[in-house]
Amino acid sequence: MQNIWRRVSPTPLHCIAATAVTLLASMAWPNAVAQSVRGADEANILISDQFNNRLIEVDPENHKVVWTFGDGSDKPGPHSVVGVNDAQRVGSLTLIAGTGTPPGLPGCSDLVNGCPDNRVFLVNHAGAIVWQYGQGGVIGSDANQLNTPVQATFVSDFPGHPGFGVLITDQGNQRIILVSIAHGGIVWQYGTTGVVGDGPNQLSNPNSAELLENGHILIADESNNRVIEITPGGSIVKTFTAGGGVSGAAFASRLPNGDTLISDASNNRIVEVDKTDHIVWQYVTNTGANSNPNPQPTRGIRLRNGNTLISDQFNNRVIEVTPGGKIAFQQGMTNVGGNGFNQLNGPYDAKQIGDYTGLTPPFDLDHDKDNR
Repeated sequence: MQNIWRRVSPTPLHCIAATAVTLLASMAWPNAVAQSVRGADEANILISDQFNNRLIEVDPENHKVVWTFGDGSDKPGPHSVVGVNDAQRVGSLTLIAGTGTPPGLPGCSDLVNGCPDNRVFLVNHAGAIVWQYGQGGVIGSDANQLNTPVQATFVSDFPGHPGFGVLITDQGNQRIILVSIAHGGIVWQYGTTGVVGDGPNQLSNPNSAELLENGHILIADESNNRVIEITPGGSIVKTFTAGGGVSGAAFASRLPNGDTLISDASNNRIVEVDKTDHIVWQYVTNTGANSNPNPQPTRGIRLRNGNTLISDQFNNRVIEVTPGGKIAFQQGMTNVGGNGFNQLNGPYDAKQIGDYTGLTPPFDLDHDKDNR
């Protein structure tokens, strides 16, 4: 997505950080998280159904929606999310990135100005927002302002910044920021606000950021066609491009074997590269029957069973593929958009609850590593 939003009148800050801190503290992390991700919902799949303006949790056994957030409205509010790009389960809460939708795409009625959201927030199971950063419909880079937040990751004890935080990929502002849950302020940043580039401390439409076990940060630098691994001090220590072939790096995560899994959206593939940036595995999503010629898959998540869960955005489906390239599961009908039973519209992100790599503490538990 590009920065196409106009500035609109600000709305009051939804200031409930104290509630979120109390909830998180009461969970006795990480033990409560371990219990949560091993519960009855651990096989369910959380899908960011972008153009339906909703987040859904699906039971893969019967394709039924068992939980949802978002009433379909294209205006941000307490019960709506516009153009949801990313979500993850955080214990009993769910972290959601309300990205917004540019004009001319489904799910947005304003064909001139688009439908901005620009919030990252935590909701409880009842659908109440208990923490938020960014103001609905407001575009900016000042305190409590975002510009097209495409991804958010919950972190604990980021190097040099103890406590709970949210790592936000603030794409329109060309930066990755760490926001403290306790006080709602930015405590770390990579990327110069509003500056597009590929030099030191510069990004071009970043699309994801993950905190690695070694304390580094893995960033999908989309329009620079690269994935970079940086230190908390901002030094680039590794760059991955699949031998120079990546075009539109939409997501990246580090696998337990040390390889890096990249969503190479403009090449319509998910590609795994080793430490020397050589391709060791790939899956192309536009070769099957009825496929959109350019589906632009936006997420590839490696599961414990060795399969890969793929958000095949413009094919309107989420698929699980085996290492041999066979589809083991599919949610949504190929290249058919909708909001009925077993239908999706531009799914941008999908994660199996409690089972995805690129995780950040306290989720990356010894139990998880032993069972991958």
